[in-house]
Amino acid sequence: MTTTIDAATAAAGDAGKNNGVGSAGTELAIDARGLVKHFGATKAVNGVDLAVPVGSVYGVLGPNGAGKTTTVSMLATLLRPDAGEARVFGYDVVRDAVAVRSLVGVTGQYASVDEDLTATQNLVLFGRLLGMSRPHARSRADELLADFGLEEAADRPLKNFSGGMRRRLDLAASLIDTPPLLFLDEPTTGLDPRTRAQMWETIRKLVAGGSTVLLTTQYLDEADQLADRIAVVDHGRVIADGTADELKQSVGSSTLQLIPVDRDDAARVAQIAESVVGEPAVLSPEAARVTVSLHKTGVVPDVLIALREQGIDVEEISVQKPSLDEVFLTITGKPENQES
Repeated sequence: MTTTIDAATAAAGDAGKNNGVGSAGTELAIDARGLVKHFGATKAVNGVDLAVPVGSVYGVLGPNGAGKTTTVSMLATLLRPDAGEARVFGYDVVRDAVAVRSLVGVTGQYASVDEDLTATQNLVLFGRLLGMSRPHARSRADELLADFGLEEAADRPLKNFSGGMRRRLDLAASLIDTPPLLFLDEPTTGLDPRTRAQMWETIRKLVAGGSTVLLTTQYLDEADQLADRIAVVDHGRVIADGTADELKQSVGSSTLQLIPVDRDDAARVAQIAESVVGEPAVLSPEAARVTVSLHKTGVVPDVLIALREQGIDVEEISVQKPSLDEVFLTITGKPENQES
């Protein structure tokens, strides 16, 4: 599903506008507090709070069924919240829904393109619906087809497209008119690595140009690569929020890993590292790898100096932070692709 509405058609006035400002004085593109949504007896969203600064990429991670898509639908005015409130650039998503729709673009998990039209015709249609002249719409369509590697398929009907090609066209359609706020709901699902990388670069360009992006994803590397801040959602609630580094630090310290040139020195390396760092060292005899927890990376040079004084040469040294996979598993208690 793709929904984009031209900002020039906004009908709401400033009466309902109340610019959101974060606790540090940062202007907010999204300010959501206590959002709740029920579907019968199921509480899909159970008090979600989000504060998304203008000009940032905000990642939302969560297992299937955690409430990510429902939250996006409420923020984009596609669903009405049962409780709580949310503002987009200061406009209330319920009282000022028309104004909100004029400021956002939404790319959902399912394509809304017309299978009987060609790729170019689909994009030109979206452009015309957004008020573009035919030449402008055609020019923008050609540009997006090139960006997403679809030039050779420009004149083919979508019924002959592969799933990945359809997904790329749906993403292109959401970018016909560059909105101030773009909701990308698992945008790279089903894409090959090259196309995913192209999409990442497109997102970076959008933000560099002044747009704000809220990105839901189950690809942890995607959130790590793109997001300025990340919210982890589970059972309809935000259970953690912070930068990728902050979330990683919350589940454990970094580790120092050492492999000596002479494998027989591994036990001595473990003793020296443990003595300098002040934490237990773990030796993997098979790989002659020594691992020790680090609370301060500043001690790494001290370890190397101590090893040099003992005449021990190191073949490999690395400092490893906890991964987002570890964060996800620790916080939610399940792998990222497991149903909640």
